[in-house]
Amino acid sequence: MALIRVLLVDDNGEMLTDLRDELSAEFEIAGTAENGEQAVREVFRLEPDIVVLDITMPVMNGLQVASLLREKRSATKILFLTIHEEPEYISAAFSAGACGYVTKRRLASDLRAAIREVYDGRNFLSPSLQK
Repeated sequence: MALIRVLLVDDNGEMLTDLRDELSAEFEIAGTAENGEQAVREVFRLEPDIVVLDITMPVMNGLQVASLLREKRSATKILFLTIHEEPEYISAAFSAGACGYVTKRRLASDLRAAIREVYDGRNFLSPSLQK
């Protein structure tokens, strides 16, 4: 069975390294990007199955990236990994085209499951955020 191809996007280089280390045994890490503009370019260049995307980034934020990918009909599924736990961000993320939303504080417990759920065509929201 082919590994799920994942693009990791975060403006924190240390976070990208940690994510790559955390996920590479189970998923194929197609690449990384450190801002929204790079993220869009890499999604179309690498065509990953899923982009794990931060919201707060320079050049173009994650919500703008998601909206642009949806507008351009990218087949890559969008999964946000962010510190933002407020309902406004969650709503905005799904409105922009996200299939999943994981908080960084729940990274260890939720991210792998979220990637698999999103890949299988289901939406995912960190259980700690569900009301």
